Amino acid sequence: MPRIKSAAKRMRQARARTTLNRTHRSQLRTALKKVRAATGSAVEAAYAEAVKLLDRAGQKNIIHKNAAARQKSRLAKLVAAKK
Repeated sequence: MPRIKSAAKRMRQARARTTLNRTHRSQLRTALKKVRAATGSAVEAAYAEAVKLLDRAGQKNIIHKNAAARQKSRLAKLVAAKK
């Protein structure tokens, strides 16, 4: 355990950020799975939700910006093939 007050605060902040990031990453992965599993008209709605989450994750550094762009590109190709 940290002896310095500021180190203890950093630990608390890191713990809080870790749980939030884990939640956001889990939501993102679930949205990506829904796009891949979707059929029919549900594909467009699932894709829109996934793109929104990917953009947000890229902005907040939950995943790298280029990783978000790459996943969006691959999903767009998949959605186009499903039509």
